[in-house]
Amino acid sequence: MSVPPAPPLLLASTSPQRRAILTQLGIPFEAVAPRYVEHDPPDGDPARLVREHALGKARSVAADAGDRPVLGVDTTVALDGRIYAKPADAGDAERMLEELSGRTHAVVSGLALVTRGWEQVEDAATLVTFRTLTPRDLANYVAAGEWQGRAGGYAIQGLGAALVERVEGDYLNVVGLPASLLVRLLAERFAGTYGFG
Repeated sequence: MSVPPAPPLLLASTSPQRRAILTQLGIPFEAVAPRYVEHDPPDGDPARLVREHALGKARSVAADAGDRPVLGVDTTVALDGRIYAKPADAGDAERMLEELSGRTHAVVSGLALVTRGWEQVEDAATLVTFRTLTPRDLANYVAAGEWQGRAGGYAIQGLGAALVERVEGDYLNVVGLPASLLVRLLAERFAGTYGFG
């Protein structure tokens, strides 16, 4: 008896990193741009904020999902009670990176799974320690442009790897999707359907 194919998740994101991680995990999905506007107050609570954004993104496309589960994800960087969202410009990116230099920050993601019958929202954090960055390090990285559209102003899966001294926790969370959290939720909610649990 053949097992019916798993219904593809509807990913409420245009992020190529999130698409790549789902592909890596062998999870079928279709991606759609969320109809949701994020607002990141610098002094907000990071976990609450990313959970709200993840749920808002998922709900914004849930009407298009039919019977498929909807996945919403949001990620931010936090240090000393301050949220480091996406930099506004190169100067903002350099300021962020200079403040993160030589210190340990948290990459916090909210993940929402939404179906017709239930919603589950959780968050996960990974600690990232930067090496001490010189003015040349900062200038070269900012000039490369990789900071654009990245929470905290860096991409660990790219040139940003050279900024990092240590990662404690789920590396893929820093890339853009808390994979271990997603696998756990799929195993609990859809045991066997997506190959987990």
